[in-house]
This record gives sequence, C-alpha cells and structure tokens, in this order.
Amino acid sequence: MKNLNILFSIVVMFMVVVPALAQGAPPATPIDGGLSLLLIAGGAYGAKKILDNKKK
Repeated sequence: MKNLNILFSIVVMFMVVVPALAQGAPPATPIDGGLSLLLIAGGAYGAKKILDNKKK
C-alpha cells in the first residue's frame, strides 16, 4: 500500500510539472536544472518525513 501511495505521488508530480514546462518561460527568466533538482529533493524529503511520522 505504501508503494502504491508513493507511485501515485510521483505520477501526480509529473502530471503537474510537464504542463508547466510546456508553457515556456519568458526570455529573461533564468530557470535551469538546479530548480528541478531542488523540487525533487524537496519532494523526497517531504515523503521521508511523512513515512517517518506514520511509523511513530
């Protein structure tokens, strides 16, 4: 069940990110791969905290 919740969360994140990237950015906006890495790291950290709280 936990794996299903994690898989569902990942699918939802990709469904939200892909349309946002399809819109494009204005020419002066500095968006690079670092922002994506921060979002992924934040999601992983949040998922870990949720799983740790459920174990208690």
